[in-house]
Amino acid sequence: MRALVQRVSQARVEIDGEVVGAIGRGFVVLLGVAQDDGPAEAAWLANKVAGLRLFEDAGGKMNLALEDVGGSVLVVSQFTLYGDASRGRRPSFSHAAPPEQAEPLVEAFIAGLRDAGLTVATGRFGAMMEVIIHNDGPVTLLVER
Repeated sequence: MRALVQRVSQARVEIDGEVVGAIGRGFVVLLGVAQDDGPAEAAWLANKVAGLRLFEDAGGKMNLALEDVGGSVLVVSQFTLYGDASRGRRPSFSHAAPPEQAEPLVEAFIAGLRDAGLTVATGRFGAMMEVIIHNDGPVTLLVER
């Protein structure tokens, strides 16, 4: 699994002009699932993201986690994180998990974040979405398992 984590001041997901998920301060997680991923990867990644210390403390160091700052998470499934453009100009997505495998693992990741006590908003799996991100910093981190 791959999580592209962005620290944000606010973010939202719209589908056909309707807001389906929105947060204030926190993380946007663009989440990709690979063919060889399973529940263990989803649990590990949720735990890792929940504990990431990407917010500054009083000394200006990244020492605070979501829980410390009352942050939320917006999770957006994004199979294109497994796009491979090393050959040719059109990416291959052959390493991305098929939807019937990926969707339950995305849901397991979301459940793991909620089990950690976080407030989680989501996009809609498989939908064409407009994601509005106000990256704070900017701070962006790729986390893989």
